[in-house]
Amino acid sequence: MSELRDARDGLTRLERIILWQLQLAERERGGASVPATLLYGRVVEHIAVSVEEFQAVLSRLVGARY
Repeated sequence: MSELRDARDGLTRLERIILWQLQLAERERGGASVPATLLYGRVVEHIAVSVEEFQAVLSRLVGARY
């Protein structure tokens, strides 16, 4: 990903959208876990991203290794 990071917090636009949609989805689900497929569907409404890129960024954000 060659997208520039924001000087305010170091997040890319994709990372910011993922975190924003994750927060909204968790709130709507009463704090319950959000399936990655549901989150992906919400994210692609705001930015064009492949499944592979989404999974890589999401893994990096949550600290998981696959």
